[in-house]
Amino acid sequence: MNHTQLLSTVRRGLGLLASSLLISAGASQLALAETLGEPEKDELKFGFIKLTDMAPLAVAYENGYFEDEGLYVTLEAQANWKVLLDGVIDGQLDGAHMLAGQPLAATIGFGTEAHIVTPFSMDLNGNGITVSNAVWEAMKEYVPMEDGKPVHPIKADYLKPVVEKYRSEGKPFNMGMVFPVSTHNYELRYWLAAGGIHPGFYAPHKGDISGQISAEALLSVTPPPQMPATLEAGTIYGYCVGEPWNQQAVFKGIGVPVITDYEIWKNNPEKVFGLNKEFTEKYPNTTVRVVKALLRAARWLDENDNANRPDAVEILSRSEYVGADYDVIANSMTGTFEYEKGDRREIPDFNVFFRYYATYPYYSDAVWYLTQMRRWGQISEPKSDEWYFEVAKKVYRPDIYEKAAKALIEEGEMTAAEFPTFASETGFRPPQSEFIDSITFDGTKPNAYLEQFPIGLKGSETL
Repeated sequence: MNHTQLLSTVRRGLGLLASSLLISAGASQLALAETLGEPEKDELKFGFIKLTDMAPLAVAYENGYFEDEGLYVTLEAQANWKVLLDGVIDGQLDGAHMLAGQPLAATIGFGTEAHIVTPFSMDLNGNGITVSNAVWEAMKEYVPMEDGKPVHPIKADYLKPVVEKYRSEGKPFNMGMVFPVSTHNYELRYWLAAGGIHPGFYAPHKGDISGQISAEALLSVTPPPQMPATLEAGTIYGYCVGEPWNQQAVFKGIGVPVITDYEIWKNNPEKVFGLNKEFTEKYPNTTVRVVKALLRAARWLDENDNANRPDAVEILSRSEYVGADYDVIANSMTGTFEYEKGDRREIPDFNVFFRYYATYPYYSDAVWYLTQMRRWGQISEPKSDEWYFEVAKKVYRPDIYEKAAKALIEEGEMTAAEFPTFASETGFRPPQSEFIDSITFDGTKPNAYLEQFPIGLKGSETL
């Protein structure tokens, strides 16, 4: 074979190789297209509440991740959680940043009944409990100190004598939380009950949805942005809320955050992205593409040891998002948390958006919320373990999540190592014991879990 013939053979071989690669790439793209088609609906409106944990939505919008999926999204702040939920139910909103308890409560008919689902968990941790300066001064008498600073975590045991004193003087001990089925309500109740303070029962079957039956601390709803002003006015003596409204109390000098939810339940699930089930069935490709954009945003928020957080804080500080001062938001979003003024401590996992598989919609997370609804009477009657599992699987949708994750992996945008092992994932986390009262939660045994609490409904108990 002469030089010319050799060159011709090489060129032909390269041409065949190139054609083969193109066919292979085309086949790969075709396979992906068959799995995930074009969005059925491309103009979308999503709701949120002005809290830092709405960050994945803001980042997906600002970084162009929604547009990469062919989605043209409008983000709209909502007045309160009820307005937000109603917007998703009646179709004014296509989806929303939601309290994890909202899709569950709606689906079981506590409050407004509708089948809401979540294919995406938005974050871990992110809340705190703040008390007024006067209450803190009274608590400090009982709080252990080391080198002139309080020893954390600060338990509700140290609040108990203060609550008893207020009550003996005929003053009801009022505290605020953001919504009856919010994480904040359940975390505040968990913390109080762990310290021997009864936070009260609900009795919806009797028409009592105050949540104050037998209560030693009276909990009521206060919208997050109004928490500091309500505390300052003396209407409430403390509250549980997400950021930046605990740090706002520190900056304004009107209160002291005593504990974060990270210290109540380490790496607890917080908000979710909620959609009407009907929307996910009518627009399946759109739904998966929304989750893809949110996954990219969540990873961006956590990647390189939170290196992007200062940029995220700048986005969130804008009036169309959270609208609080940059420094107030940065206090927690960048891995620190300030308790008393000047007592700033490192809490790198105060806000987690992607690490520890934070975005995966675990059935066990749903089960925990349902156990707390049962514990405090929002679920009036005893339920079997199977009932908890059935509800969890109706609402939490790892199947949608998996489609989004696999599409990102196939595109080379993310790697399999960044997600749970889908082939073996059961949807139940291993038993978790890092709670303030050291009680272990095993999501596969909801009724056995409830039996461990000295305060709260369990077994066949009803009100």
